[in-house]
Amino acid sequence: MKHTTKQLEDRLARVEKELAELRAVVTGRGGAPWYRQIVGDFAGDPDFAEILRLGQLVRRGKRKV
Repeated sequence: MKHTTKQLEDRLARVEKELAELRAVVTGRGGAPWYRQIVGDFAGDPDFAEILRLGQLVRRGKRKV
């Protein structure tokens, strides 16, 4: 597969851009913290509500794990 210099430059530019984005995510500069990004994901989920209820019972000592 033969690439022209322009094609290689374009490809390298894309790779460098993606690398910069990945570095920003890894170092924590990628935006909102992860816990802010998932707020509300389980709203109205009956299974999650049951998990919370059972967790409260465990913490109160009314249920053994």
